[in-house]
Parts: sequence; structure tokens; C-alpha cells
Amino acid sequence: MADIFIEGQQQNYSNNNFEMDGQGPKITREDWMQKKWRPMMAWVYMATCVCDFILFPVLWPALLATIHSPVTPWQPLTLSGAGLFHVAMGAVLGLTAYGRTQEKIAGANMSTPMSAGFNMPNNTTASTPTNNAPSNVNKDQVL
Repeated sequence: MADIFIEGQQQNYSNNNFEMDGQGPKITREDWMQKKWRPMMAWVYMATCVCDFILFPVLWPALLATIHSPVTPWQPLTLSGAGLFHVAMGAVLGLTAYGRTQEKIAGANMSTPMSAGFNMPNNTTASTPTNNAPSNVNKDQVL
């Protein structure tokens, strides 16, 4: 943790709040929700699926048996409406994963030239092959 003193107040900043721009550290204030919304969406979707397809199908008949009611199978809530919930969540998670991948690729390639989607080495000049045979060996003998 970095300690910064501003007008007699000590504030702690983690390393994630600093950017290096060549002129020294720059403090960035990014909300945790802005940084973590993609993983939170994935966790919420996973929790919803676990509850709707694992927990509730087990607990529903147990609840009905406890209250002496006829046992009926669990009807998944997220599949009502033709599974539109899963289609929407798949679109949100898929598109944001694709977008984040593009952000990372763009960030990694900012300092290197790109050509046709492939990273090119910095030295692109062609070199001529050389014969590295020792000088005391006849070049006709080396194959």
C-alpha cells in the first residue's frame, strides 16, 4: 500500500490506483463497480443457475413433503419465457468478454506495430545467410 499525505491527512492507495505515464505516477480514481462489474455479472449468473437448476429442484420437493402437500416437480424460473434470461445473460457475458479481450489486445499492442493482425518484430530487415564454418576447414567438406 502506498501512503500519501494530503494536507495532514494520510490516504492509502493500492497499486491499482496508480498509472505510470513516463512523467511519474498518476493517481486514478476508478470505482470498484466500474472495474468489477464483469466478474460480478458472471458470479450472479452462476449463482442464479446453481439455485434454479441444483438447489431449488432438491429443496422444492422437500418443502412440499414437509407441509404435506402433493409433490410436484420444480419448474425452473429462468426457463419460463423460452429461456430469454439465459439468452440475454449469454449475450451480456459474451459481448463483454469479447470487448475486454479487445481492450487487452489493444493495450498490449499499443507499443508494437501491427500488420494483418499479427505482431511484427521490431527488426524487420532481411538478413543474408552466412557460412559460419571455421576458417581452417575446407568449405566443400562442410555439409
